Amino acid sequence: MMRAKQILILNGPNLNLLGKREPETYGAKSFEEYFVELKAEFPALELSYFQSNLEGELVDKIQEPNWDGIVLNSAGYSHTSVALRDVVSAVKTPVVEVHISNIAARESFRHDSLISPVAVGCITGFGLKSYALALNYYLD
Repeated sequence: MMRAKQILILNGPNLNLLGKREPETYGAKSFEEYFVELKAEFPALELSYFQSNLEGELVDKIQEPNWDGIVLNSAGYSHTSVALRDVVSAVKTPVVEVHISNIAARESFRHDSLISPVAVGCITGFGLKSYALALNYYLD
């Protein structure tokens, strides 16, 4: 019997405020609530979740060797963090970048992601469903 793929969902700064912060943009559900739904929806994947407001902690998580895939919402760091871009480039683990909002429809400084060119794919603008869309990639 094959073991389930180990997938890390990694959220960056301020995503601990989901459900409280700007619900018109990010929705009214916390990520912890949504994570329970994702685990039920994707029983074939072994899902883990980590959130940090600290760039170095995100880098350390990506460097851990136990992931078959990573769904990364680096939030505001997407537009500023060379360190996150470099670690996504450095590891062999496939990383799918996600954003809850459509970053291309927001302020101009959010239009460019340093992560997108080094990720295997990027999903933006579908609310929390962006994570489920990304997880489908790892089912193949």
